[in-house]
Amino acid sequence: MKRRYFIKLGALGTLVSTVDLAACTNAVTEDSADVVVVGGSPAGIMAAIAAARSGAKVILVEYHNHIGGLSTSGLGKSDIENKDAIIGLFREFTENILRYYTDTYGADSENVKKCRQGYYYEPSVAEKVFNTMIAREKNISLRLNYQIEKAVTEADQIKEAVFSHRSDNDSLKLKAQVFIDATYEGDLYALAGAAYRLGREGKDEFNEVHAGRIFFDYNENKFLAGSTGAADKKIPAYTYRLCFTDDPANSYVMKEPPLGYDRKNYLKYFDDLKEGRLSGPKVYKEGHGYYKAHFDTMLRVFSFAEIPNRKFDVNTNPRPLGFPFPEENADYVEAGWKQREKIFARHRALALGLLYFIQNDEEVPAEHRKMANQYHLAKDEFKDNNHFPWQLYVREARRLKGVYTLTENDVTLQEGKGRTTIFDDSIIAGEFPIDSFPASKEPSPDKKVLEGYIGMLPISPYQIPYRALLPEKINGIIVPVAASTTHAAYSTLRMEPLWMGIGQAAGTAAAIAIKNKVVPREVSVSELQKQLLANGQILTYFEDLDLKDKAALAAQFWGSKGFFDSYLSDLHQPVTGVVLTRWAKLFQETAGTNRASSTYSGETVSIADFLKSDVSLGHDTSWLYDNRSTDSPVLRGEICQAFYTSIFGKAHA
Repeated sequence: MKRRYFIKLGALGTLVSTVDLAACTNAVTEDSADVVVVGGSPAGIMAAIAAARSGAKVILVEYHNHIGGLSTSGLGKSDIENKDAIIGLFREFTENILRYYTDTYGADSENVKKCRQGYYYEPSVAEKVFNTMIAREKNISLRLNYQIEKAVTEADQIKEAVFSHRSDNDSLKLKAQVFIDATYEGDLYALAGAAYRLGREGKDEFNEVHAGRIFFDYNENKFLAGSTGAADKKIPAYTYRLCFTDDPANSYVMKEPPLGYDRKNYLKYFDDLKEGRLSGPKVYKEGHGYYKAHFDTMLRVFSFAEIPNRKFDVNTNPRPLGFPFPEENADYVEAGWKQREKIFARHRALALGLLYFIQNDEEVPAEHRKMANQYHLAKDEFKDNNHFPWQLYVREARRLKGVYTLTENDVTLQEGKGRTTIFDDSIIAGEFPIDSFPASKEPSPDKKVLEGYIGMLPISPYQIPYRALLPEKINGIIVPVAASTTHAAYSTLRMEPLWMGIGQAAGTAAAIAIKNKVVPREVSVSELQKQLLANGQILTYFEDLDLKDKAALAAQFWGSKGFFDSYLSDLHQPVTGVVLTRWAKLFQETAGTNRASSTYSGETVSIADFLKSDVSLGHDTSWLYDNRSTDSPVLRGEICQAFYTSIFGKAHA
C-alpha cells in the first residue's frame, strides 16, 4: 500500500496525522517549496518561521517524531549569560514560555517564578510553545520521522533532498530554491558535497590558544602538563540531558538496571569522591547547574538546575575523571542511521546506568543513595519514549568549511583592541563562554581534569558573519547550526539561544534570495541586516545601548561597518571631528558612492556644519533627536541615524 503522510498542527500545537492508503508499498512522494529546512532543531524552527513570515513557502523536515531538538529534549534552561545580546525570535520564544506559565498557573505562582521570565521551562512546555509557533505560520508544512538519505547536486547547486520514513521506508523527495541545513550533524551539506571539518584543529592552524589536545584547569584558568595543541579527530563527549522530578506522584522509578548495565563503567567516581572532584566549584554562579546540597556527594555526578513543577534540568557533570561518555561518540558523525541508533542506545544505557548506580550500588554511601532516590525521571515527560529524551546531546559534529571560518581569535578580545572582530556582514551577536566537554577519557597527569575539557572560559560579546553560514563552493544551502568555525569557536556558538538567532538569519536570507532571484551567497548584506534589525536581531552588542533609542538600529548597523571601537556607543555624546571624518569615509564605502568625503576638525561638529557637508541629507533633519539650534553639537546617534536614513530611506530607518 502506498502511504502518504501529511503532518499538520492543530491550533494548540497538537499533532494531527492523516494517512492516505492509496497505492503500493514503499512509495515515493515528491514535493517542492521555496525553502526546505532539514532539521527540526530550534535553529531549524526559527529558520522556517523567519522564511515563512517573509513570504516563502517552507517545508520543515525532522528525523524524530518531535521538533525542538535539545530544547524539548531535556535542556530546560536557556544557555545565555547576557540576555541583552540575543533577542529576535529567541526572545519571542521565551515570552511565549512565560505567557504559558502565567496563563496556566497565575502571574504570582511559584511556577512563574521558577520559569525565570521564560528562560527556564519543562521540555513538554517548550515543545508546546514550538508547536504553537509553527502552527501559526500557514506557510510551513511539517514532515516528521524522516531521515535524510541523499542530496542531488548539479553544477555545484543543490537541487533535491531525498528522505526515507523511519517506520516504513517510504521515500520523500523535496525540491527547493534554497535549502537550510539545521541538523546538528551537518548531514545535508555533507551529502551535497560541501567540504567540512571534523575533529580539532591544531594550535598553529589558526593561531588559537585553546586549540587541539588540551588539559585545562577550569578553576585556575591555566594550562596543565600534557597540553600540546596537536590536531586530532576527537570531538567533545555527547550525553543526554535528563529531566528529573522529586515529586513521588510524578516519578518513574527504575526497578532494575537498564539493558547493558555494567557497574565498572562508574567505579572511577569513587576516586573522584575521595579526592574532592565531586565538590562545588571555586566560584559559585547561580543558574550554572550548581546545587549546593549535592556537593561532596555521589549525586554531584549530575548538575541540577530547578525548573517549574518540581522538576530539574539535569546535565552530566563533565568535571570528574569518572565521567564515562568521552570517545563513545567516536564513530557517530559519519555513521549510517543503523549505527547511529546503536550509539543512541549506548549513550542511553550509560545515562540510565549512572542514575541506577548512584541510587542502588551498595558501595555508594547509604546517605548518598538515600538522597539520590529522591529524584527520578518525570513520568509526564517523553511519554512515548519511556520518559527518556529522544534527542542525543550532539555538542559538536561536522563543521562547515565556509566562505569565512570563525576562530577563537574572533570571539575573544585581542590585546590592544576595544572590541572583538568586526564583521561588515554581521548577522547576530554571540556571548556565551567557550565551553567544551572532554574529548578523551585520558586524565591530566595531576588528575585534575579530563583531556579536552574547557569549562566556561569567559569571552567578550562578538559578531557572527553571514559568510560563516555559506559553503565554500556549493550553492543553494545555508547552514545555521554546523556552521563554519573552528572547534574552539564552536564551543561558544553551540548554544540553542544563539542557534535560534542564527536560524532566524538563515531563514531571512533564504527568503531574500528567493525574492531577488539570487543564490544565498549573492544576497545583499545590507538588505539582510536591515530586515534582521527590524525583527529584533542584535547585530552589534553595546553595553550602553537603549533599544528604544531612535538610533538603536542604526548604531548596530554601523557597528558592523567599523564605526565603534569599544562596547560603548555614547550615542548622546557630541561627535568629534576626527570620528566624523572616519565615519563619513566608512559611510561612503558602504553606500558605494564615489564622492570625496568631507574632513572635519574640532572637539565637536555643529549641526549646521554637518548639514553643509556632502554626506548629509540636505535640509532633512528627521534624524535629529529633537529640534534645537543648528549651532548645537551634532550627536553620535544622530549621525548614525542620518547615514542609516540615507541608505535605507526615511520610511525604513
